Amino acid sequence: MLQVSQLSKAFGSQVLFEDVTFRINREHRVALVGPNGAGKTTLFSILLGGTDPDGGLVDIERGARIGYLPQETAPEGEETVIEIAAGVTPEHARVRKIIGDCERAGDTTSSLYADAVARYTELGGYQTEPKAKRILAGLSFRDSDYDRPARSLSGGWVMRAHLARLLAAEPDLLMLDEPTNHLDLESLGWFQNYLKSYPGAIFLISHDRAFLNALVDHVLEIRHHRIHSYRGNYDDYVEEAAARDAQQLAAYRSQQNKIAQLERFIDRFGAKNTKATQAKSKQKQIDRMDRIEAPQEKARTLKVKFPQPPASGQRLIKLEDVHFSYGEHRVYQGIDFQAERGERIVLVGPNGAGKSTLLKLLAGALIPTAGERTLGHNAKPGYFSQSRLDVLNADNTVLEEVQSINRAINETEARTVLGSFLFTGDSVFKKVAVLSGGEKSRLALIKLLLDPPNLLLMDEPTTHLDIASIDALIAALENYNGTLVFISHDVYFIRKIARSVLHISAGALTAYAGDYDYYLFKSRSEDERAALTAGEKLSNQRPGEVVRTSGENAPAENSSFKSREQKRAEAQARQQRAKIRAEVDGLEERICGLEDRQRALTEQLEDPALYERDSAKVMQLNRDLLALNDELERLNEEWMEATERLEAISES
Repeated sequence: MLQVSQLSKAFGSQVLFEDVTFRINREHRVALVGPNGAGKTTLFSILLGGTDPDGGLVDIERGARIGYLPQETAPEGEETVIEIAAGVTPEHARVRKIIGDCERAGDTTSSLYADAVARYTELGGYQTEPKAKRILAGLSFRDSDYDRPARSLSGGWVMRAHLARLLAAEPDLLMLDEPTNHLDLESLGWFQNYLKSYPGAIFLISHDRAFLNALVDHVLEIRHHRIHSYRGNYDDYVEEAAARDAQQLAAYRSQQNKIAQLERFIDRFGAKNTKATQAKSKQKQIDRMDRIEAPQEKARTLKVKFPQPPASGQRLIKLEDVHFSYGEHRVYQGIDFQAERGERIVLVGPNGAGKSTLLKLLAGALIPTAGERTLGHNAKPGYFSQSRLDVLNADNTVLEEVQSINRAINETEARTVLGSFLFTGDSVFKKVAVLSGGEKSRLALIKLLLDPPNLLLMDEPTTHLDIASIDALIAALENYNGTLVFISHDVYFIRKIARSVLHISAGALTAYAGDYDYYLFKSRSEDERAALTAGEKLSNQRPGEVVRTSGENAPAENSSFKSREQKRAEAQARQQRAKIRAEVDGLEERICGLEDRQRALTEQLEDPALYERDSAKVMQLNRDLLALNDELERLNEEWMEATERLEAISES
């Protein structure tokens, strides 16, 4: 349906891609991946006719309809949600608008209205409208939203209305640029399932690994100005790309060794009459070789070293018998919660259960209706919310804003950190006032990480980040030694960061003392995405689980009013678990350091010149390597024993 041949594009001296060739057939589900700035959105623009290529051809099957959802869009005029969603073509939209204008003006007897209704019927609009409403409902719109002016909605909800329009139109090729950015977990789950049975082809850009794994069957990667094609989902692509690079590297090294061997023969014997013929033959052998190119390294995620937060006491924060309501709507009644030093807790549960409310209560952004919020010794909470961007000065440049934090930071350090979160080149001199919502969100995140609190509260921190930037954030948080409580819909991010799970439903808090996979096992959930928003069925207490809640919404047998002995035993278990966790982390750090030293010694011993230059050093290096190997073996045994103790105490 779509054939791209030898496509190339550059902006001045910056080459985005060249000799790009690929094909998308009907019912294909294709992901386009690559680092930020590789040209993904530009390639989309070329395919849609918005940008001219420097060379090559784009051939679209005659009569094929293409639908496109950009990252950002905005309503025009006074169009309503249903007018956007049901306006599947420009003419649909024009006629539907006339009907809406006449109905709002009470002018339903004019010929203008009658002609518009007739034309809308002819276009199939009255069949499309019910379909659009079903899709809007799947994207979490209520019936009362359909006639609301789109201008009264946030940008994210306007994007959902435009997404509904595309899905209702059912183009032959659906092109989506980061379609999950503006979806909550429940609408994301609905959208993912809807696309699985979509009748046309899908070509998309997304940073959501779980979404890509569930949906795509092909991956196109832009790397070093070329397109590389892979079959399968995102995980298949990662595995196959690594294997392909390893095979190419092995073949390249083998060929280079062969060439070096032949060249040594030529250099040694080329001038000797008795060997000259053989030397020439060896040279011809080299000339006839089909040279294997060295594999090109993928763009590495920047390893940004963020400062560590100030030290704190063992307990960072505690909620005791906390009640909270929004007016007549009661969210919590008598909950208990506490977070201790070094914990990494992800909050899961259905939409509206109170996950964001709990974060705001912990942050102090909301005041409990009743009960106590108590901060521990030297606790310094920090709250990251995508809607809370008042921490930014609109008059500053991006660079100035980063350098305005409460510690000294030079320009080189600031630009390194900014680059890892997509602010590169001259973009660091843009005014904060002109940044998009996603850019402001990323900038607020950078400021928080550069001056980190020891109690970090984060609501959907990966939104608007590409895959490389998510990896940069993961690297920063893996080295963070404070306490983290967060909400995320990114299963990959959760698996990398969370060490325990708190499920929230119907005012009840259920703690799972293990990572996300442990939570899936204990909750008997088969769908890793659906488990993020699962309801009360996951709140039933299971053996080994600690339920930190009370109130009439909680099961009677799960009362949070525990005896002193219970609380003392739980505190001792937490302290023991934290102590063993610190031991495991320390062993891992020592092992990594020794492995780096092992690689360095091995590289030295692989240098042929060393054996001719300093035989005594060779002997010393070998002794050092043997001793290091023994130490590594001992530490690995200690690590395995400590890990088993940690697993045992977590299970108990």
